[in-house]
Amino acid sequence: MTPPVLVLLHGGGPGVDAASNWASVRPRFAERFRWLAPDLLGFGTRIAGTEGLHGPAAWARARAHQVLDLLDEHGLSRVHLLGNSAAGGAAALALLAEAPERVERAVVMGGAGTGPPPRAVPFYDDPTRESMRATLARRVADEGAHRDLLDELADRRLDQALRPGAEQAFRAMFEAGDQPSVDLATVPNPVLALHGEQDRVSPVDVSARLVDALPCARLEVVPGAGHWIHVDRPDEFCALVGEFLTA
Repeated sequence: MTPPVLVLLHGGGPGVDAASNWASVRPRFAERFRWLAPDLLGFGTRIAGTEGLHGPAAWARARAHQVLDLLDEHGLSRVHLLGNSAAGGAAALALLAEAPERVERAVVMGGAGTGPPPRAVPFYDDPTRESMRATLARRVADEGAHRDLLDELADRRLDQALRPGAEQAFRAMFEAGDQPSVDLATVPNPVLALHGEQDRVSPVDVSARLVDALPCARLEVVPGAGHWIHVDRPDEFCALVGEFLTA
């Protein structure tokens, strides 16, 4: 039997790309799924050509269309989604609202961008390695447990965050836009919302409200995990995702 396809949609931190976002869990998913992990518009290899996008809703819809184009390119009629935070999670919700027939089940993380916007644009007001390192440290529950990983990611993401056009694209994601947000009540698909109990980026209440707004969703709060559940608690994360997507 051909294994199901899982599309991994990375988070929205400055300098992120798909490869670094999912490095800790991608080999485990490969044991149960075929997977696709694109760089989302505005990040990694997909910065060019995004100049006309402004505001979270516009970016989420554009990324949803990007994923639909990817599915068509690979001849995939129906897939599972795993969306991380305000980039991947928001794109997953937009895709579910626009083309629910293309998705079996979806997992979203950290509130999927449905909480209030940040009070300041992360990193770019102080674009230094120290600022990048501090931005990344807030994503885990215990910085000391991931010191080497955070140091490695700080260097990688700093280089990517300073590429031409990256700052302009990132700032545009937080600008006021004129597109309405996704109507969550229209999403018919089963959704699992995962949230780290010690998330310092987005409180658990954000995911609780998201689940209340979706017709077919449930919330799992992961003890001992911060915003990066897949980094802090990879075993629990992979078990929850695998059990839900194969139910």
